[in-house]
Amino acid sequence: MPAPYRSGLVWFRRDLRAHDHAALHHALAQCRTVHCAFVFDRAILDALPRQDRRVEFIQACVAELDQHLRALAGHPQAGLIVLHGWAEQEIPRLALELGVDAVFTHHDDEPAALQRDAAVRTALARARQALHTYKDHMVFERSELLTRTGSPYTVFTPYRKAWLARIDDALLAPWPIQPRPGALAPRPDALCRPVPPLQALGFAPTDLDLRALPAGSSGAQRLLQDFLGRMDRYDQTRDYPALKGPSYLGTHLRFGTISIRELARTALARTRTGSAGASVWLGELIWRDFFFQVLHHHPHVAESSFRPAYDAIAWESGPAAQALFDAWCAGRTGYPLVDAAMAQIRRTGYMHNRLRMVVASFLTKDLGIDWRWGERYFARQLNDYDLAANNGGWQWASSSGCDAQPYFRIFHPVTQSRKFDPQGRFIRRYLPELAALPDAALHAPWEASPLELQAAGVVLGRDYPLPIVDHAAARTRTLQRYAVVKAA
Repeated sequence: MPAPYRSGLVWFRRDLRAHDHAALHHALAQCRTVHCAFVFDRAILDALPRQDRRVEFIQACVAELDQHLRALAGHPQAGLIVLHGWAEQEIPRLALELGVDAVFTHHDDEPAALQRDAAVRTALARARQALHTYKDHMVFERSELLTRTGSPYTVFTPYRKAWLARIDDALLAPWPIQPRPGALAPRPDALCRPVPPLQALGFAPTDLDLRALPAGSSGAQRLLQDFLGRMDRYDQTRDYPALKGPSYLGTHLRFGTISIRELARTALARTRTGSAGASVWLGELIWRDFFFQVLHHHPHVAESSFRPAYDAIAWESGPAAQALFDAWCAGRTGYPLVDAAMAQIRRTGYMHNRLRMVVASFLTKDLGIDWRWGERYFARQLNDYDLAANNGGWQWASSSGCDAQPYFRIFHPVTQSRKFDPQGRFIRRYLPELAALPDAALHAPWEASPLELQAAGVVLGRDYPLPIVDHAAARTRTLQRYAVVKAA
């Protein structure tokens, strides 16, 4: 059967790999020749500081993707056309310049992405060029999983049950990439350029450690292979930040250097053999789908509480609130587990998942700060920042979202510390000024004896801050603050 299109363009975005790629698969199946492009989108980049670990990571991933595409094509002039501009302008312009019949890419349900894609679709239509989009970075998306009444799920447990009931091997099968000879077109001479370095994009190198977070699909596979030996113990290790428990694949999932289908397929196969660790990890992947469908069906969550009543909460405001927020950002709250977690995100762009819950609860329920402040801070800091997951996590912690923890459940930062970092290994790694304190005193230094503090060389208020808030008093204020929700 002849291909319906003479030529097509694959627009890579949050899918930076050349395997198990729905858009590339369909383009190769429907077009005699296929071009590939990536845009360093100024609509996103211009709002970022001139040093950003994610930009550095993406640049390295794009460079590897270019190499993989050239290897698939079998000739050096093939590969990735890399542009730097506004994607909604660059893609229609490139499609016109190449004379393609259609552009192929993947769904993206973030509000700004939907607006961008609508603009691209309109511009392409004027030139009688099609835009085809496909599901890629979720297993179930949009309205693929609904309740018996046809409404979207708002509680995770029944969603997980429905997800597991619907899943089968066919849904997790990879999209094969089998280019015919000459199918991946050579780039025009004017566009046959190497991937621009960071400086050409207006960015400076960061402290990103590409040994800890190796880039590209090869880096994702290295992390996956490492995790496979630990997956069966994930249920036992995932909550302890000093242990090597997580997969550390979040950033790779975010930028699509690994396929969600591959990860879910791997976890499901292990789960079927009775692995408790794999079952718990699969649940985390299902949470990811859950938050994406929440954003799709309830886009207001990007700016407001999922539950409108929670927008009536009177959060702290003014200079005093700003000072508390600044202390939280700087890791100077006087609560060691909170401060160590904030040091981790500042220094690495990563934060352990248990600690994300702890610091979010502390900001909203100990300090009384609007969850949106914390959400925006994480959006700037996290290498794996994803609007749906970040928003869902913050609304869960503040009790304002889908299937959130009850408003009266308030994490005790000291109890969390003693339970999940009992020997203080994580705290000592990020707060060396407290390293000499004994384990029992490390979690609440203000309770340490004068002799313990003196022996450790710690003067509270000089070497490490006193607590900026009393947890018990803060809990009482939080229950009063949330009374407006209870009355609603």
